[in-house]
Amino acid sequence: MKILAVDTSTASGSIALMNGLSVKAEGILQSNLTHNRLLLKNIHFLLIQAEWTLSQVDAFAVTTGPGSFTGIRIGLTTMKTLAWTMKKPYLGIPSLDALAAPFSFCSLPVCCVIDARKHEIYGALYRPDRAGGGLHRVEDYRVLPPERMAAGIQEPTLFCGDGWLVYRDVFKEILGEKALEAPGPCHVLRAGFVAELARVRFEAGEREDPLSSVPLYVRPSDAELHHPPSHG
Repeated sequence: MKILAVDTSTASGSIALMNGLSVKAEGILQSNLTHNRLLLKNIHFLLIQAEWTLSQVDAFAVTTGPGSFTGIRIGLTTMKTLAWTMKKPYLGIPSLDALAAPFSFCSLPVCCVIDARKHEIYGALYRPDRAGGGLHRVEDYRVLPPERMAAGIQEPTLFCGDGWLVYRDVFKEILGEKALEAPGPCHVLRAGFVAELARVRFEAGEREDPLSSVPLYVRPSDAELHHPPSHG
């Protein structure tokens, strides 16, 4: 199965083309330009480099959040539109799950954190699955100050994500040697792992209706905070 996967939930946009177990092409770019000015152009560029046409893509996957509200909307709208118009399988993948995916064989808990601005992070804790291998999420996706996230860590834990890069000193001050740092490249959410998570679910027969796929914001938008829905 040929999968086109995209992440626009973080500052580092990422696109990947995966064929079966092989990543055919992958691109990561952190830019001051918004994702809507880069996404379709970079999808087109990667398809050319891989010598694929869009019609050869069998399925589409995209991160649904949490992360940048604007970025999530851009990625979701683009990929939902492609899947719907081409009548191809589609799946949404939570951003934090994709961030955790490179550590599927880690023996330590993994704490994935994405910068949420306003001195908050989006975070989730994952633990090794001793029986089946890989990681499983042990709590809901959360938005909270980094100090509160750190306060819940009781054992040596591996941290990854751009939230770690922003609040590294905070985590280190509170947790000391309990806070273990993933290698630099692991703080970037890679679309290749979005594609891999989607591949496993596609092969298990899972599909989503692109028209009903919704963002996973976790935190209310500023518009919702300033103008809450009226009742009555």
